[in-house]
Amino acid sequence: MRTKRKHKSIIPGFGLSFGITMTVLSFVVLIPLAGMVVYTAKISPAEFIAVVTRERVLSSYWVSISTSLAAACVNTVMGLILAWVLVRYDFPGRRIMDGIIELPFALPTAVAGISLTHLTTANGWVGAFFAKFCVTIAYTRLGITVALVFIGIPFVVRSVQPVLEKFDRQYEEAAAILGANRLVTFWKVIFPEIMPALLSGFTLAFARCIGEYGSVVFIAGNKPFETEIAPLMIMSELQEYDYVSATSIALVMLAIAFVILLINAILQSVVSRRVSGIA
Repeated sequence: MRTKRKHKSIIPGFGLSFGITMTVLSFVVLIPLAGMVVYTAKISPAEFIAVVTRERVLSSYWVSISTSLAAACVNTVMGLILAWVLVRYDFPGRRIMDGIIELPFALPTAVAGISLTHLTTANGWVGAFFAKFCVTIAYTRLGITVALVFIGIPFVVRSVQPVLEKFDRQYEEAAAILGANRLVTFWKVIFPEIMPALLSGFTLAFARCIGEYGSVVFIAGNKPFETEIAPLMIMSELQEYDYVSATSIALVMLAIAFVILLINAILQSVVSRRVSGIA
C-alpha cells in the first residue's frame, strides 16, 4: 500500500502564523466592521437610504471627497518631488528632513489641526500674508485641503522612495547614450517604474484624507453645506445618541474607502502588466 506523504510547507510554521494573523485581523478589523453592518441592519433599507441621503449628509460627502481628492493630487506631485530630492541628492540636514516627513504620523491630529488653524487665520503668520491678496485659508475648503495635504503627504513619499532607491541608474545612462534628454529619460524610463508606487501613494493618501477628523475639525469652521465634513456628521449623530444614523453614515464612508482601495488594486495590476510588457 502506498502511504500518502504529508506535504511540507516551504515556510516553517505557516499554519500557526496564518492562524495568529487571521485571529488578530478578525479582532482588529473584521469583527468591528461586521458589527457595524449588523447594527445598521436594525433599520429598514428605506430608512437607511433616507438617513444617508439627507441633503446635509450629501453635502458633507461632497466636501470630504472633493477636498480629499484635491489634497491627494497635491500630495502626489509634491510627494514625488520630496522623494526624488531625498533619494537623488545629498545635502546637509537630509536625514533630518527624511525624519520630518513622518511627523504627521507621530503628531496627534488635534495638535496639527490647532497649529494649522492658528497659522492660517487672518492674524496668523501664513493667513496674514495671503489675506493681503484677499485669499482666506482658515474656515474654508482651502483650509481643509491644506490640513489634508499635511496628513497625507507621507503616504506618497514613503511609497515612492523605496522604488527610487532600488532603481538601476544604468537605464538612465543607456537612455542618455541613445540621445534622450533628462525630461525624456524621466517620462520614458523612470516614470513607468515608479507609476505603481505613485498610484498606491495617491490612493492611500486619498483614503486617509476622506476619514480624517482631528486635523480638519478645527480649521474647517464646520459650516453646514460649506465646510462640514462627513466624519463631523458622524460625531454629531453620536453626540445626539443617534447611533443608528451615525453607523449608517460610517458604513457609507467605509464603502467609499473600499471602492477606492479596489480601484487602486485594479489600476496597479493594469499598470504593472503594461510595465512588464514594455520591459
